[in-house]
Amino acid sequence: MDKIKKKLKMSYFIANKVYLLFIFLLLTAQDLSLGFYYFLISIFIYLWKTLKSRIPIEVDKEFESNTFVYKNTENKDLKLDLWLPSNANKKYPLVFFCHGGGWISGFRNQPNNVSWCKYLASKGFAVVSIDYRYGIKNTMEDILSDYTDALYYVRENHEKLSIDKEKIILMGLSAGGHLSLLYSTYYTNIEDDIKMAGIKGVVAYYAPTDLKDIFISDNKSIFSRFATRQTLKGDHVIKENIYNYYSPISWVSENMVPCLLAHGKEDKVVPFKSSVNFAKELKKNQIEYTFLVHRKGGHSFDTKQSDVATVNTLERTLRFIRKTMA
Repeated sequence: MDKIKKKLKMSYFIANKVYLLFIFLLLTAQDLSLGFYYFLISIFIYLWKTLKSRIPIEVDKEFESNTFVYKNTENKDLKLDLWLPSNANKKYPLVFFCHGGGWISGFRNQPNNVSWCKYLASKGFAVVSIDYRYGIKNTMEDILSDYTDALYYVRENHEKLSIDKEKIILMGLSAGGHLSLLYSTYYTNIEDDIKMAGIKGVVAYYAPTDLKDIFISDNKSIFSRFATRQTLKGDHVIKENIYNYYSPISWVSENMVPCLLAHGKEDKVVPFKSSVNFAKELKKNQIEYTFLVHRKGGHSFDTKQSDVATVNTLERTLRFIRKTMA
């Protein structure tokens, strides 16, 4: 029975919430107004969950961020938020934070990202949370250039921002974790010391490390498949070389900085095996790494679950950051 339940839970029907569509169609067929109200209630529930999404460790102290424009593009100004432990005139080690959303959604100051920023700031770190262009109308190369330019802006303005540019941790969730790993694996592989200046390590939560993993049969997420195809402008079979090029696992070398990987075994958006295989590659190249596995965790478990395993993962992440910054 447990095997049947697990198989049903991981099915296309449940993973993509197709059953909600059937309910909507059924209600609409019975009464158009019922379908409309169901739609509104579903939107309200989704927005409510999004606004409540945050890590399960409360921060007592109040923090406020300062916003800076780090890049001007043709269509919009790209911004970053700076969170500091206090207003004291000193330099703080930096966590350079990048949001998720499949490269096609999300933003720097949504509740889950803000909760991470406040938590890290409460522990004595400066945190910079960035926005970047989306893969709907832009390419992965555009997104990577935004990531690089934001990091460049932070380094160039470290005095004004009260940041110690010699102590930087790259951190990202999902697609943001992918960008953090891709930046660091690529530039350590080609031994670009300027691009890697001051970067001590990487923290990646449930990040795709081989982009072809998104399309394995076990992964039923329509969203992740659509987002990946849209951002890379094609299918993984036809554009295999492009997928390999933008996959962090392709660039792992003995020069890579220490990594912390965190992933839930029940992830239905980014396959757990993506982190497993990346950890194996780090081990093969004798890179220092920590792999935190949440046995019952799904995608975004850090802000959707509040069990002991989640809290333990957050605390171990903090210890990794402190140790790597030292």
